[in-house]
Amino acid sequence: MKKTPPPQSATSLPRAPRDDAGSRSARYLITMGIRIACFLAMVFVTPYGWYTWVFAAGAVFLPYFAVVIANVGEDTRGEAAVSPERTLDAQSSSASAPAAPTASEPAAPPVIRISETPPREPES
Repeated sequence: MKKTPPPQSATSLPRAPRDDAGSRSARYLITMGIRIACFLAMVFVTPYGWYTWVFAAGAVFLPYFAVVIANVGEDTRGEAAVSPERTLDAQSSSASAPAAPTASEPAAPPVIRISETPPREPES
């Protein structure tokens, strides 16, 4: 039996560009804050040793990583769009009429079609 995909919902939509830009700005500011901390630690932590070079490397290379991390947007490999058309099971597609709903499956609501005709002009 063919498994039907789950219905698409509003929560499966990608994030709004404004929210995405806000999270990218926050990542950039956090990384630059760590860079400032590395620079201050490089200057004020004494006696100088091998860790001074680690702080210096952080102060020099973190701006590059901050920009790269900030420019990476959200993962766009989300779920594919679900077709809104109703799919039939393999069992009911071979029959000429769809199968009757069972006790565990609720009946589909009836389709109501309304067509309007323009009003007629009064006769004189």
